[in-house]
Amino acid sequence: MLELDVVLAQFLARHDGALTLAEREAFSALLELPDPVLWDLIIGKAQSDNTRLARILEWLRAA
Repeated sequence: MLELDVVLAQFLARHDGALTLAEREAFSALLELPDPVLWDLIIGKAQSDNTRLARILEWLRAA
């Protein structure tokens, strides 16, 4: 999904060097999701109850 690729690339360009280990693990967990599910989380169509993913999702939404 091109839109997802763009958002992920922008996120990594802004945050990759500054992510903590926990944030890297949360980002990796998000990447394990199917693309449509991840996209729905990023655009706010779906919500996650996982608090460790919340910060990464906020940053992805801002990308």
